[in-house]
Amino acid sequence: MATEEIRKDLRAAVAARQELGPDYEPEIIEGFLAKLDAQTAQHLAAPPVQAPKPVREGDPGGLALAIISVTAGIPITAIAAAQEGVVAMFVCWGGLVGINLARSMSRFISRQQ
Repeated sequence: MATEEIRKDLRAAVAARQELGPDYEPEIIEGFLAKLDAQTAQHLAAPPVQAPKPVREGDPGGLALAIISVTAGIPITAIAAAQEGVVAMFVCWGGLVGINLARSMSRFISRQQ
């Protein structure tokens, strides 16, 4: 990857070669390579630029909500099935799923913004 400064130095070396002739070619080449080596050494001596580490955004509240939903779902299922039947059981689980889905969607939307 040639920088503008290296290109400028190379153009100057070629112009000097054309002006001075082939007798001075080794000195011109050595001078250009010395500048290139110095720039390379300076680049390597600089501390490497590190990309920021991606922040892993945990969601401990989501896991807790899921565990609580399943734990609460067991007695709710038993009570709903005993009192009103299968339809009430599906309504209760639908509510639990809706709560978890609403929280997940709100987290997804907030990350997008």
